Amino acid sequence: MYESLSQFAQTGGLLIFIGLFGAVLAYALWPRNKAKFDAAARQPLRDDAEDEPEDKRDD
Repeated sequence: MYESLSQFAQTGGLLIFIGLFGAVLAYALWPRNKAKFDAAARQPLRDDAEDEPEDKRDD
């Protein structure tokens, strides 16, 4: 009983993780998400002064 339950849990867990990995990979590589990921990649390099109103700049 324990061996069959253990085998089922291991196989089921492997299939769930493979499916989850495939779903995350498909989401990351889906062409519609490219613009969103490109914008997120450029965000750390963006100058914050561009987003502030003129009266709040220290110029």
